[in-house]
Amino acid sequence: MNSTTFQGHFYIILATILIGGSFIAVENLAGLIDPFSLILLRFLVSAIILAPFVLFKKEYRNSIIHTLGRGTILSSFYAGFFVLQLIALETTTALNTGALYTLTPLLTALLSIPFFKDRISPKQYAIFFLAAISTCGVIFKGSLDLLLSFSLNSGDYIFFSSMFLMAFYSIFLKTFQKDEKPIVMVFSILLGGSFWMAIILLIFDIPLNWHLVRGEYAVNIAYLIIMTTLFTLYLYQKATAILNPKIIMSYTYINPAIVAILASLLYGVKLDFIVWVFIVISCLVTVILQLVLHKEKSF
Repeated sequence: MNSTTFQGHFYIILATILIGGSFIAVENLAGLIDPFSLILLRFLVSAIILAPFVLFKKEYRNSIIHTLGRGTILSSFYAGFFVLQLIALETTTALNTGALYTLTPLLTALLSIPFFKDRISPKQYAIFFLAAISTCGVIFKGSLDLLLSFSLNSGDYIFFSSMFLMAFYSIFLKTFQKDEKPIVMVFSILLGGSFWMAIILLIFDIPLNWHLVRGEYAVNIAYLIIMTTLFTLYLYQKATAILNPKIIMSYTYINPAIVAILASLLYGVKLDFIVWVFIVISCLVTVILQLVLHKEKSF
């Protein structure tokens, strides 16, 4: 693994850690205000924060017109995922969405086949399956009873559809990658996302109700804006220039482990020994999956 590839993995690992915290923040915000209004707030404030860094530099400013179209398309997938996630969490739980999200790497790999003429070897299928099992061990806290009680509801089906949007976002991010600076594409995605959300709010006459976002809710939205919109979009853009969508999305398997660790550190949630065992296993399997994907030249 050369230094450039190592940087790509570093970017995506950091982004994955930040995304882990977003699951907690999103669950805290679910049901507060309309999902479209919340996503507009998230994207618009992020764009405002980023604007001076882009608009005050001629090179970046001149690139916007060339990236805005692609950014608007990408933002439809990216924003759509978060909207459906928030809608889903009104009728389902973070546990259910976490379990379903383990299918995203395999879904991305399957959808990548026609785009990149890629393939999934039997060894990759086996490791994808093992990674999903170990990740579910973390999600269900090593409890067989909890696993057996798992059932799908309407919110789960909504979330499952959102996973297709995230998979396509990862694929098209790689497809649309040009020679522009990552910060310009991030800014274009934020503008595009703000545009889509504003149009939907106007068409359906949805109130903003941003005055309800205060106190602890404001802290959660601030985390989503700074850490998992600005930083994560930038890190994904950097990583995508180096790695392929299958490799990037495979890091999804350690998301539940990160969420569990953050819940333990931030909220004092006690994790049983068996949960720690599955956390270690899911991390090890993810590392093995990376080695296999690179060995088989899946990038």
